[in-house]
Order: sequence, then structure tokens, then C-alpha cells
Amino acid sequence: MKLTARAMQISPSLTLAIDSKAKQMKASGVKVFNFGVGEPDFDTPQHIKEAAIAAINAGMTKYTPATGTVQLKQAIAAKFKRENNLNYQLSQIVVSTGAKHSLYNAFQVLVEEGDEVILPAPFWVSHLEQIKIPGAEPVIVITSEKNGFKMTPEQLRQAITPKTKVVLINSPSNPTGGVYSKAELRALGEVILEHEQITVISDEVYEKLVYDGLEHVSIASLNPELKERTVVINGVSKAYAMTGWRIGYAASPVEISQAMAGLQSHSTSNPTSIAQAASVAAINGDQQPVQDMCAEFVKRRDYMLKRLLSIPGISCPQPGGAFYLFPNVSAYFGKSYRGQLINSGTDLAALLLDKVQVAVVPGVAFGNDDFLRFSYATDLATITEAMNRVETLLKDIK
Repeated sequence: MKLTARAMQISPSLTLAIDSKAKQMKASGVKVFNFGVGEPDFDTPQHIKEAAIAAINAGMTKYTPATGTVQLKQAIAAKFKRENNLNYQLSQIVVSTGAKHSLYNAFQVLVEEGDEVILPAPFWVSHLEQIKIPGAEPVIVITSEKNGFKMTPEQLRQAITPKTKVVLINSPSNPTGGVYSKAELRALGEVILEHEQITVISDEVYEKLVYDGLEHVSIASLNPELKERTVVINGVSKAYAMTGWRIGYAASPVEISQAMAGLQSHSTSNPTSIAQAASVAAINGDQQPVQDMCAEFVKRRDYMLKRLLSIPGISCPQPGGAFYLFPNVSAYFGKSYRGQLINSGTDLAALLLDKVQVAVVPGVAFGNDDFLRFSYATDLATITEAMNRVETLLKDIK
């Protein structure tokens, strides 16, 4: 049996692998402090669950239109107008099985072998792999810790070639929590509009998780020209603690949405009917649970960041969104923990899991192994104990 080159070049998700190992250790009786997975620890709000139960009782258990129900598309379109100053027709919206699926659809219809996609690093693990699946070439732009890991217009201009077809923007960012300002996005947009062949894929799934008075801005909202060159990706997973419900969506120019709709109709067909009904309640309903979750995330971020920065050798910018910290741990490279040499973030992540049972994701998964990703989507008591363990181990590195 011979597998395709496309299948052979896909790398498994390291974030899911870390999470799986941590869960296996827990199942065997080991207490593990899992900061590896990007999933809110809060329960889905009650009114959303009740909407799903009502949908089941009403018999909403059949196929829906492949790209989503009219009710959910209407809720999404109203949300875009209300919160992002963006107007979309229902034909421009495709609802999929999670934002990851929406991204997959977009890359599949926009790029092919020989095309280039500009990808700022650090990047989310699946962004890289989804670029590679259709045969496109990721052009990695290394961003700086000093400016919050955000790509500059100069870096973007230097990365563009005649083969560039897509620029990926992820704000708020996974793994860094970086948030682009309106001015920063406008400057990037000016560069993009110089090249008529370029489409933007804007991953905004952490949109509602922004802090410190920052504002989420969609690059598509800056002017009509950029809107016609942008695919906006979003979903309900992060904002409403609905990771398992698997609902994401894309809004784009109609020729792109039609192509994505055709692809989806022959692959997965419609997302789950019951989860769609729940998502209508999430988007249209009470937003107080989102605000409460954000307030708790700020407390956790501030505490974890303070603890990390108190450890000699660690640096970490304060993230403005999402629920991750991305500390630089390279000061520990070339040193040893009880005779075990540390040369990378991967080495240090392995030590943390094996020696003190703290699961984090090494930066190599995101394009830079000088870093580790800590998720603070867990309770303060767990964070406190884990930080004690991390500090104890790092102090023993000589």
C-alpha cells in the first residue's frame, strides 16, 4: 500500500498529542497539571444547552442545508453587522464543523501546488499543516517578542512574491495572545492592496477574548476593498465554551463562499443540526457569561504572568487576548537538570511533564522552539500549584 505524498507530509497536531499524553497519565493515576490544550474549562452556558435540548425535543434531528440553517446564518450576519460593522448576505456565509473546518475549506479553494501563503510565526499548528495539504508553500515570517509577535508592514512587503496568494492573519493570536490594533491592520492592508492576487484569511476565533480595554478589529471592516479580498473565520468554540459542539463559520466574497459550499457539500455536508440550534442561542442570547469568563481569564493571566516573570531568565510579553502565555525559556538552553542537558523548548517541556507533571506545548509546534505555550484556561488553584512546580524545577537547572 502506498499513501499519497499529501498524506505523508501531514504532521500530527503536537498540542493534541500533549493533551492526549497528559490524559493518559491522569488515567493511570498520575496527577497532571495540563496547560497544553486550548479549551476553556468553563461549562457551556445553561441557556445554550437548553436551546439544544429544545431542538432535540422539537425533532431538529434531520439534515439541514449543507452550509447551515437560515436561522444560524441570520444570527451570524446580524452579529457581523452589530459587532464588526460588516454586512454579509446569507449566501456569503458558510457554517462548518468548527473553525478549523472553515479554515480547511478556505485553503482548499484558494491555494494549490506552487502557490505561496504568508504565515507569521509563531503560528497555530494547524495553520501550517492546512497550507501544506493542498500543496502550497508556507512562507514563514518570524515576528518579534518585542512588539508582541506582530508582523510589520515591512516584513509583509519583503515576503510577498508573484506566487503569493494568501496572507494569514490571526488576531487575537494562538499561541501568543497578540492583538493587532486598527492602525497595525490598516498598515498591513495597504501593503496587501498593492497586490491584486492576494486574499487575506483572517482567523478571528478568539475575537471575544480580549482584555485591558483593547478592541478586536477585523481587517475586513477597514474598507470595502479589503472586505472583498478577505475570508473571515470565526466560531463559537472559544467565546462560549462550546469546543465540543463543533460550529465554525466563514464569511467571504460570494465566489469564494460558493466554492467552499460546493466543497463542503461533497465532504461533510451540514454541521450538526442540534449544535446549530445551540449556536443561534449563543450568538443571539445573553452575553454576560462571556464577560464573566473574560474577567476570570484576566485574573488567571495576571497571576501566571507574574509568577513566570519572577523566575530568573524568563521573559514574556503581556498578551492582550486569547488564553495563552508564550514565555521565552532560551536562557535555560545549554544547561542541565540533574545531568539531563536542555537544548530546546522541546527538551524543557519533556522535563516539566516527566519530572513535575506539568504539561505545556513546546514552541517548535508554533515555529519557534525558544518558547513554551502555557494555557491559562484552568482554575487558579491548579495554576498556583503548577507554577510552584515549574519554579522548583527551573531553580534546579544549572
